[in-house]
Amino acid sequence: MSSVARTTIDAVEVSGRTVLVRVDFNVPMSEGEITDDSRIRAALPTIQSILDRGGACVLMSHLGRPSGSGFEPAFTLAPAANRLAELLGRPVNLPSRDCLDESSVAAVDSIEAGGVILLENLRFHKAEKKGDAEFAARLASYGDLYCQDAFGAAHRADASMVAVPEAMEGRPRTAGRLLEAELRYLSGAIDSPARPFVAVLGGAKISDKLATIRHLAGRVDTLVVGGAMAFTLLRAMGHGTGKSLVEESMVKEASGIIDAVAATSTTLLLPVDFVCAGSPAAGVKTTVSGRDIEDGQMGLDIGPGSVEVFTEAIRAARTVVWNGPMGLFEIPPFDRGTLAVAKAMIDATTAGATSVVGGGDTAAAVNDLGLATGFTHVSTGGGASLRMLEGGPMPGVEALDRA
Repeated sequence: MSSVARTTIDAVEVSGRTVLVRVDFNVPMSEGEITDDSRIRAALPTIQSILDRGGACVLMSHLGRPSGSGFEPAFTLAPAANRLAELLGRPVNLPSRDCLDESSVAAVDSIEAGGVILLENLRFHKAEKKGDAEFAARLASYGDLYCQDAFGAAHRADASMVAVPEAMEGRPRTAGRLLEAELRYLSGAIDSPARPFVAVLGGAKISDKLATIRHLAGRVDTLVVGGAMAFTLLRAMGHGTGKSLVEESMVKEASGIIDAVAATSTTLLLPVDFVCAGSPAAGVKTTVSGRDIEDGQMGLDIGPGSVEVFTEAIRAARTVVWNGPMGLFEIPPFDRGTLAVAKAMIDATTAGATSVVGGGDTAAAVNDLGLATGFTHVSTGGGASLRMLEGGPMPGVEALDRA
């Protein structure tokens, strides 16, 4: 299981060896420019550890969703190579448009201690998503040992995540510093939390979080649910939801979830009020509604009463995990609920609590709000952190050597 300790890169000798490192450089881009380099920065401790100890790095990653039929300029990792070179203060070689061609092979064959190569986008080959063993074996030939540091993709069974370490059996298959930290905080929060243990869930669709709710019920002391997903639960309770986002097909299952949580020791906190408007746009007239929202109105953020109830529970926590914003945080003033939750978590952290922020939209929200440094840990992986919270398999972790 993913909660089992894995051999770490710092526990193995790398001097004079080439380490094949799976990183997550799937960074947001706009017109060929990186708009957020957080994932590149997150890989620096692992890369620097290898270089400082006399090793060489061959890095591999995917970016976006190319067709898999060869090089596509829009999905090149060249901007990531340039940014990494700036952060490391040393050259980063992107040898070719193809991670397996003669130029890439030659670059790896000639790499020396302290060298850094970034292979071109793995997803330029369909074989990456298919978990192809032959593709993986060719990548595996590049390294004396394997290091997995791409937590954001660790819930996937892509070739670089599973088939490559399988092909490297007999060579060390280790966890990087980022992956080790992600597992320590996410597994630790669930498996051995200081109490009270509070989980905060938000986002648009309850269907994305059903498994998480089921897994956390009985494990957390308080389960706080905001965001649009709350409307499906409130509809199941018989409340009017106006034009708010409701997953109609999930209402019956939502009713069952409410009953399932009620049968455990977990207290379920749902919003008591909402900030509403006729449409999700900046500058619109807003009103505050109770749990029953008028026809023609839609709830776009939790209201002041909900903020008070939610933040009181969060500030009292000794462990708090958060995945999903409370409202449409991208458009003020519908960011206030998310901001209040973030600040309450920071208050709890200052008081000694462990606070873990799930990746994806939640990490984007705290970054946008300029608050990312106030938490114990901000995850780099949205889907991966959710998989951990729901107790699901993590193929990219399970392929590594146990400590």
